Amino acid sequence: MYFCGMNPCEYHVPVLLEPSVDGLNICPSGTYVDVTLGGGGHSREILRRIGPEGRLFSFDQDGDAIARAQGYLADHPSPQWTLVQSNFRYLKNWMRYYGVESLDGVLADLGVSSHHFDEADRGFSFRTDAPLDMRMNQQARQTAADVVNSYSAGELTSVFRLYGELRQASRLADAIVKARSRQELRSTGELAELLTPLLGRDREKKDLARAFQALRIEVNHEMDALRDMLMAATELLRPGGRLVVIAYHSLEDRMVKNLMRAGNIEGEVVQDIYGRTESTLRAVGKPIAPTDEELAANPRSRSARLRIAERTETTEG
Repeated sequence: MYFCGMNPCEYHVPVLLEPSVDGLNICPSGTYVDVTLGGGGHSREILRRIGPEGRLFSFDQDGDAIARAQGYLADHPSPQWTLVQSNFRYLKNWMRYYGVESLDGVLADLGVSSHHFDEADRGFSFRTDAPLDMRMNQQARQTAADVVNSYSAGELTSVFRLYGELRQASRLADAIVKARSRQELRSTGELAELLTPLLGRDREKKDLARAFQALRIEVNHEMDALRDMLMAATELLRPGGRLVVIAYHSLEDRMVKNLMRAGNIEGEVVQDIYGRTESTLRAVGKPIAPTDEELAANPRSRSARLRIAERTETTEG
């Protein structure tokens, strides 16, 4: 199921697997994109449901994920499946490269792979001491250490406030600037030790996770990439095509909700002269959360929210 033959693999447990792939309303001959390959669970399920004439493109900027998928394909050739090692913000460019003019469905699981958290040397988690890295694409230049040691107090405050939604943003930023004036911060352990006393004891781990989340989002330019991908997906979907997104924090979910409700990232509702909302997307059903059974099996899914939208018929204006 996850590139490990017939045995379970802990590289990444796909969240909301069945409802998300169901949400694509797959046509066996359709063309689909999984913009977040990760451990491959969602892609494998999509591939299982498409027919010989169907196509699946799977994106991931992480070389480990692509290498694992390539290894699987070497043993299980599938002419319908194309792997793309790239940030999903370049979705439109790659579809043009492959000669794809429209899509029947796009799926995005915006969560960080369990693999990234569990491999200590990637620096995503405060639970193990590791270099301050946090790069999804290990070929990228900027690391979390670069952000922590070079951003001004104002810039760090903005990162923690915007991407971590932390009330203590300015205190955290000031503490970092003061500490690095003595010695650069280079490890997750050093950063966690510095920030922990500044956080409320009752929310210590949650707020520390938010601080690390904020740095990860900044390092990988995640919100800009998400904006670009969502707009490209909307443009590429043919009428009746589905956009399926699993988001894990309010910033992502708000952007997705706005797009599906109003047709734009800002959430500005535009109406025609008859009072009808002008949008290229129509929300399908209500947001879906993990079941109690999935939460018990995979606690990391607890904040996941699945939203589904369908491309509306285009009209001549």
